[in-house]
Amino acid sequence: MSAVGIGIVGSGVISDTYLENLGSFPDVEVVIIGDLNVDRAKAQAGKHGVARWGTAADVMSHPDVQVVINLTIPAAHVDVSMAAIAAGKHVWTEKPIGLALDGVDALLRTADAAGLRVGSAPDTVLGPGLQTAKRAIARGMIGEPLFAQTSFQTQGPDLWHPGPQFLYTRGAGPLFDMGPYYFTALVSLLGSADRVAAVGMRARTEREIRTGPNAGTRFPVEVPTTLQVLTVFESGQQAQSTLSFDSALERHGVVEIHGTEGSLVVPDPNTFAGRTAYVKPLSALRDGEAFEQPWIEVKQEGAVVGRGLGLLEMVRAIAEGRPHIASGELARHVLEVMLAAEESADTGSFVAVQSSVPTVPAMPVDFNPFVRTI
Repeated sequence: MSAVGIGIVGSGVISDTYLENLGSFPDVEVVIIGDLNVDRAKAQAGKHGVARWGTAADVMSHPDVQVVINLTIPAAHVDVSMAAIAAGKHVWTEKPIGLALDGVDALLRTADAAGLRVGSAPDTVLGPGLQTAKRAIARGMIGEPLFAQTSFQTQGPDLWHPGPQFLYTRGAGPLFDMGPYYFTALVSLLGSADRVAAVGMRARTEREIRTGPNAGTRFPVEVPTTLQVLTVFESGQQAQSTLSFDSALERHGVVEIHGTEGSLVVPDPNTFAGRTAYVKPLSALRDGEAFEQPWIEVKQEGAVVGRGLGLLEMVRAIAEGRPHIASGELARHVLEVMLAAEESADTGSFVAVQSSVPTVPAMPVDFNPFVRTI
């Protein structure tokens, strides 16, 4: 094969996005799709022009597969990733990397011993939106970062998802479903977290499916559906994050970094592009004086792609013999932050984050997914 062979395990909704994007990257080629539901895998393979389909075992045993993309449910992430490592394949997994630290630690140790890579979503942090903001901070545009605010608040996925039950079970809820985007962005911009405090609530014990063939069906809610999280970073900065499935007011994608010389608006961390802009501090203001703070737009740099960008960056990093950016270690640190928030919400105390990760590097501005490099 002239491109790196990719096998996908899991052919649900998110596989469409991966398959559409990966089909435009000449460095990789999807050669097989596997699923518990083989008919669904076959349908996705036909839709996207993939030659083979079958079970997860078929993906693991395919001789042309060098990297397995794990798109299964969160509870299966570690088991499927471990099976791929056992088969001698690198792994790219959807978020979160796992639900428990011991399983993730075993995965990373096993992969390292085998000389194999583990990468993990979200790779939105590699997109030109957040990367433009990252470079702006590095240039000193807002001086020394002091604190951050993030917000994701919606009415909840039961409003639109035809099968939302899994999003209200352990390992999901707004903390584990959307938290990876926001906390990965914060760690990329501000560095490793040191400790976390949180409060949470479960607004309702039951929800109702609103759309699709099962509309009207009620199901239990197992996890907090609104959390307020305070994160203190090793460098001393702080962040306050709202994550909610209980808000009638839709407000998501809010990431603001406030520094000694200005405040920066960062694009939605669940997207690969978006607006970056900043305001400078006022020099003086008289009591009662009306004022406007003009926003200064920051030009976005880099090619806009979508999910699969992190997998491609990992594949190129393997070929070049360098570390990849959206690493399993980064995902593991973010998982520990979220588990600390969950524990804090239960205990009412700050919870220390024991792990630390190196400074997350920036993507090269000239990284071009659409050219052959391997």
